[in-house]
Amino acid sequence: MAAPVLNARGRAKVLRNMAATQLGIPAEIFDVVGCAPTFTSDTTREALRGTGIHVPEFATYAPGLWRYWAEHLDPDRARRNDPLLGRHVIITGASSGIGRASAIAVAKRGATVFALARNGNALDELVTEIRAHGGQAHAFTCDVTDSASVEHTVKDILGRFDHVDYLVNNAGRSIRRSVVNSTDRLHDYERVMAVNYFGAVRMVLALLPHWRERRFGHVVNVSSAGVQARNPKYSSYLPTKAALDAFADVVASETLSDHITFTNIHMPLVATPMIVPSRRLNPVRAISAERAAAMVIRGLVEKPARIDTPLGTLAEAGNYVAPRLSRRILHQLYLGYPDSAAAQGISRPDADRPPAPRRPRRSARAGVPRPLRRLGRLVPGVHW
Repeated sequence: MAAPVLNARGRAKVLRNMAATQLGIPAEIFDVVGCAPTFTSDTTREALRGTGIHVPEFATYAPGLWRYWAEHLDPDRARRNDPLLGRHVIITGASSGIGRASAIAVAKRGATVFALARNGNALDELVTEIRAHGGQAHAFTCDVTDSASVEHTVKDILGRFDHVDYLVNNAGRSIRRSVVNSTDRLHDYERVMAVNYFGAVRMVLALLPHWRERRFGHVVNVSSAGVQARNPKYSSYLPTKAALDAFADVVASETLSDHITFTNIHMPLVATPMIVPSRRLNPVRAISAERAAAMVIRGLVEKPARIDTPLGTLAEAGNYVAPRLSRRILHQLYLGYPDSAAAQGISRPDADRPPAPRRPRRSARAGVPRPLRRLGRLVPGVHW
């Protein structure tokens, strides 16, 4: 019955080898599977005769060999049932905002956090806070726009801590400025792309050989719901996140057999220092950094291909079902919410005044009726 598989030729052999690779079976094994060797210890016993050395019984040493193989040699040993306990997680942009909150949340789940950012003092404060609560964390000053810095940091982490399980690509830069006020600011587009896209790609490329060797790795990309909605005023920011989404989708299709996976989180607006210049000029309220960190934790634990919000899904559907209407709505948002003073190059006396305290609002997901959330889970690819 197995003969057609073992003796496959041409396209059938290609398909057979593809299936074997995805199961973690070397395709070459099919060429020798019919071999029936006999293993004996006669030669060894003869060589040891008269030396006082005796060949031990198989049952006395086999369990030890098996445990050593399972703990140190099994190529799939990195894949365990517990999602975060004892894991090693790199988080970029960990000095503030989503990255900082995510580092604290990940450490509370029992993982060891490698916090990366340019601000060394802020990282030291983060590590001190995590350790004060019994967590494990280490700070690494790193500029993701610098290839040498990324390469040095990754080598340092692997050299000192042996391995990395997860990467959270959170480091980012956002600029809210209309394109008519950006015609002489090409550098805005270049510097946002340098951090949001090329910085994340650098991190993945630096870790990919290590993950292929361990046959395990997972990346959580902090993307934006704006990629789905295509919000005006973000022509320098949203294309970088769209590019990162596409990069992750393409690479995920290539690394599936290596058990290297990706999650793109289409994050809603989050109350972080990055949005301070335009905090009063957004049509939706921002969620807290802690709520955003909970979405990151979900990406690490459940590993869906993407995590969306109901509003983002609705906007994406609208762009397909009613593109003209969607564009008119977005144009009204463009007209109704002008550029910030900083984006227009205007200096205001109250520009640096902190916002008045507000009562916390429920997140968009929490405000969705439970039956609707359950219905969303029935649709493949929708993760709210």
